[in-house]
Amino acid sequence: MKHTDELLQAARRARQNAYAPYSKFAVGAAVESVSGKIYSGCNVENAAYGLCNCAERTAIFTAVAAGERQFKAIAIIADTPGPCPPCGACRQVIAEFKIPLITMGNLNGDCQTVSLAEILPYGFTADELEKT
Repeated sequence: MKHTDELLQAARRARQNAYAPYSKFAVGAAVESVSGKIYSGCNVENAAYGLCNCAERTAIFTAVAAGERQFKAIAIIADTPGPCPPCGACRQVIAEFKIPLITMGNLNGDCQTVSLAEILPYGFTADELEKT
């Protein structure tokens, strides 16, 4: 697995491309696939807020579009007082792809790494669909 710092640096670089004219809240994310490749993403806003996409989902969707399906870790970074956690929608996408490690960081160098179970207890997964 790539070092956490490498993922956070990739997320920091992606954050610079964020399109956040409404919230002014730029976020970057980077996900590492089991192949060892790193895919980055930034948040992209829209005047119709429902059409916005978070950095985490942009990174994951970019990796999926490149053919990746299995991941080792994801890192998220923003200009926040503490480590920046993913929103609920992003947590669900992280759960869909069973990304085991989530590193949350900020521009001051604070970071925290948690497991998928810690960040989304009682998550809804394909296993739930198989029970019906």
